[in-house]
Amino acid sequence: MAFLADALSRVKPSATIAVTQKARDLKAKGRDVIGLGAGEPDFDTPDNIKNAAIEAIRRGETKYPPVSGIAPLREAIAAKFKRENNLEYRAEQTIVGTGGKQILFNAFMATLNPGDEVIIPRPYWVSYPEMVAICGGTSVFAETSIDNGFKLTATELEKRITPKTKWLLMNSPSNPSGAAYTEQELREIADVLLKHPHVWTLTDDMYEHLTYGDFVFKTIAEVEPALYERTLTMNGVSKAYAMTGWRIGYAAGPVALIKAMDMIQGQQTSGACTIAQWASVEALNGPQDFIAKNKAIFQNRRDLVVSMLNQASGISCPTPEGAFYVYPSCQGVIGKKAASGKVIGSDEDFVSELLEAEGVAVVHGSAFGLGPNFRISYATSEALLEEASIRIQRFTNALA
Repeated sequence: MAFLADALSRVKPSATIAVTQKARDLKAKGRDVIGLGAGEPDFDTPDNIKNAAIEAIRRGETKYPPVSGIAPLREAIAAKFKRENNLEYRAEQTIVGTGGKQILFNAFMATLNPGDEVIIPRPYWVSYPEMVAICGGTSVFAETSIDNGFKLTATELEKRITPKTKWLLMNSPSNPSGAAYTEQELREIADVLLKHPHVWTLTDDMYEHLTYGDFVFKTIAEVEPALYERTLTMNGVSKAYAMTGWRIGYAAGPVALIKAMDMIQGQQTSGACTIAQWASVEALNGPQDFIAKNKAIFQNRRDLVVSMLNQASGISCPTPEGAFYVYPSCQGVIGKKAASGKVIGSDEDFVSELLEAEGVAVVHGSAFGLGPNFRISYATSEALLEEASIRIQRFTNALA
């Protein structure tokens, strides 16, 4: 359609949203479908956070907020970074957006010119390259593999940096792989960045509180203070606090960058919902004990899914350090024939046939830039995860 912008030709729909919607549509038609596509905790928002929102409504906190966020939330964000990440930020160095997506968009819109490059390790969250494209930049994909835990290495990073590189985009723990970087791994990446002072780092720490076992979370500006002035540290309340629908993301970084993002947001959406912001103040400042309880549940689910998938013929599933995803390889079933008669030629074929044959909705790995893999979100009940895993085993065992 000639009326539409050329930018649309550079952008693909979100594969994760598409899978979730397809599962909903099939359920509406009466199909027995287990949807494992959505990256959303199945826990409810804690009552103290909901009550803070109700009290904000009763106080009349219903007017336009400042573009960058209400002062109590910006102060709470600065306190969180000091308390949990050993990072000193003033409130003026923080910004609140309508979800983490808006933070990323604002940062790219404020900094990217045509030809500027953003290094993105793959597999990546489906929205990263699309955001870069919309904002006029070029995504440069850094390779990882199942053998190195889907993590960017210093050697690979060095290969991808050019004079046009503006950002390195880091996501730890990762969506889709669940991979999380140790302090030593971040140290090695930081050493490369120190040699290239024109490269900034945007670190997406949305799954910070969802790491398992004895893993200790670190963020790159914490590991290397010399990168502080060229790092934007992004986070939000969606995952750890089960507040996906409240749509609050936030970041901290150099004042000049924050002001630029504020200007863009002021002409875009203005400030995020005031009620959600007051709820987020309580989330960051209030009791944190439920996070450990939820983590224990997630870890049990992870261990169940990894064990059962590794019992499925042709499937190899590593154990991730964090988030609530697994990213198994289906290389072992490529070339086999499904009961429908279709030959499995790709991970997209695999997930399509799995949905049709067994009613299990997962996301194909090529949507995240690396296949043949698929992503499962284990943010649902153990009973459903066990049943889904049984169905996957049955499906793979029946391939000829």
